[in-house]
Amino acid sequence: MNEGAFFQDLAVMMAAVGVVSVVFARFRLPKVLGYILAGVLMSEHTWGGSFLVDPKSINTIGQLGIVFLMFTLGLEFSAGEMKKVKHVAVPTALFDTVMMIWFGYTVGCHFLGWGAVPSLFLGAAICDSATTLLAKTIEEMKWGGRPFVRYIFGSTICEDIFCVAVIALITGVAHGDGMSAGAVALSLGGLGVFFVGVLVFGLVYVPRLLNRVAAMKDDETLLLTLLGCCFLVSFVAFKFDYSLAMGAFLVGILGASSDVHQRLHELAAPLRNMFAAMFFVTIGLLVDPMACLRHLPAILGLSLLVLCGKGFNCFTMSLLTGQKVKDAVQTGFGLAQIGEFAYMVALMYVGLTGDSASPMYQIVVGVSLITTCLNPVMLRMSDPVGDWLEGHLPAPVRGGLAAYRDWLERFRTAAVPSQLQQHLRSRVVWLVVLGALNLCVGVLVSVLDAQDYTKFSTFLESHKKIFFCFAGNLVCLSLLAPMAGLAQSLGRDVGQVLTGGARKVRKWQHAVRQLVAWAVMAAVLVLAFAEIVMLNVHLLPDPFLARVAVLAVLAGVGVFGWKRFKRMGRVASYRFQRAVAAEKRRAQKAKRPVALTVSVPTDFYRRLEIEPGSPAVGETIRSLDIRAKTGASVVGVVRAGETFRNPGPTWCFEPGDVVSAIGDPPQLAALHQLLACGPNT
Repeated sequence: MNEGAFFQDLAVMMAAVGVVSVVFARFRLPKVLGYILAGVLMSEHTWGGSFLVDPKSINTIGQLGIVFLMFTLGLEFSAGEMKKVKHVAVPTALFDTVMMIWFGYTVGCHFLGWGAVPSLFLGAAICDSATTLLAKTIEEMKWGGRPFVRYIFGSTICEDIFCVAVIALITGVAHGDGMSAGAVALSLGGLGVFFVGVLVFGLVYVPRLLNRVAAMKDDETLLLTLLGCCFLVSFVAFKFDYSLAMGAFLVGILGASSDVHQRLHELAAPLRNMFAAMFFVTIGLLVDPMACLRHLPAILGLSLLVLCGKGFNCFTMSLLTGQKVKDAVQTGFGLAQIGEFAYMVALMYVGLTGDSASPMYQIVVGVSLITTCLNPVMLRMSDPVGDWLEGHLPAPVRGGLAAYRDWLERFRTAAVPSQLQQHLRSRVVWLVVLGALNLCVGVLVSVLDAQDYTKFSTFLESHKKIFFCFAGNLVCLSLLAPMAGLAQSLGRDVGQVLTGGARKVRKWQHAVRQLVAWAVMAAVLVLAFAEIVMLNVHLLPDPFLARVAVLAVLAGVGVFGWKRFKRMGRVASYRFQRAVAAEKRRAQKAKRPVALTVSVPTDFYRRLEIEPGSPAVGETIRSLDIRAKTGASVVGVVRAGETFRNPGPTWCFEPGDVVSAIGDPPQLAALHQLLACGPNT
């Protein structure tokens, strides 16, 4: 790439973007259409010659636009809002995504005569509705307070997430051996490991890093730190043959889990606007108006498929998940369009396959332009259509739908699991996650070991197997300690289920619970060691003495560092929970009323917070023998904002628990020392 040509092209594109932005803002037209039109007018397909010098710079700028678009989309992700609407958004998005991919694949294979890979890309291109365009339309119509809006945005965000996974999958397939079952399974497995590794390690470290950097009160440092994380993870995703979009989206989610989420969003907004605008210009640069006219029947047919198919899919699933008829109609009409994600998929297809002669890109852009222009009209039509349909429904149908919604609500309420069930499920999920992290570490170390480091350091190249084997096994060994603790806790819960939850525990019940706890812990550790052995087949260095030395050092570190690893696991769990609960914490802080300072006597009542390094973490009230050792009584625990009064003897303490206790001052002081808490709250 010529440096002068790149900056010349960047200058031309930025000048065009500035002019378009002013003109389209003046006439209150969608700027996205203006950016695409500007690209079309500067394209070589329109005038026979391009205004730009270097075609490679177009692809580079387009890739930057994809990274920033997906990064800010992840930054806007709200776990709290998604939790409220997941019962509608997730089934609707999943059904619509699967059906539209199947529709696109069928049309590509049987009507357009394409192969499996381009047909799969076509299905992926028409399966996702445009979140940004929809948000802009609803904002201009001032419909933000309507009931269906939160469901429609929840569905579009879920579709975005599903499509990130679909892009990663089809990217792997495009690099591999077509649509073979082995390639699909390998892509899905690798995708799952990558997701788990980035999210878990990222939620433990990235929000804490961003919060510490934010405390420096330097916006430049904060923004550069975040962008460094974004491009690093995007590069790792690219090296594993996944899309840049997926890595950027995941880092956006990590940024949204920090306490400085709003500040990050404000800092990233100008960059997002700049590169997103140029991304849409690059879309227009690749549009061939004459090719679109040649393929006009296919464009019109696919536009009709998107309008009818997506509208019907989302309307049907909205009704089935309990929305009212009018809300379901408005959800279906609003989601019956495709936008920026379709451009990204089409652009990725051209970049991955080099198949610039394929008409898929021109067809997808044409379909997107038509559905984007029709979407504001359809949203306005959805209001009278929804009212008319609700008014003309037969009384039995209306009554049946109301009864179905009531039954569905009762079913959701009754399906809430008990505290013990939640505890069991949480332990099982975390054991699976830690196993996936072990696998993630093994894959990463294997990839690093396969690289050539001769240019960097001959010493590292000669001893890389020893270095990477020790580093990988050290991380896996550190994960064994929290796995053992989780397994023991899981065993206690399983034992409680098997022997019953009676308040007075008999000797045989206690013995059975201990036996089950040890059996579960032994089974988990055996599986973990088996996984580590499998990962070490290609990692162990060749010389026998080097193998013995590495294993001996690891054994020594494991024996003497076991307690430290357990403490590190507790700290990591605490940080992860804080990152996940960041949005709830911000909301509580925003709603917290200003209270008068009142002097409350605390001689006989105290609140103590369990810190990550406390010896009480993972222990129960009975195992700590609080009453006998201190004389104080635990009368309540606050966990994640929820208050549990008079917890029983089997209550297991976790980092962040706020314990309420009563007793005289010496008893409370003894309890404070037993729990090794921080300052009294």
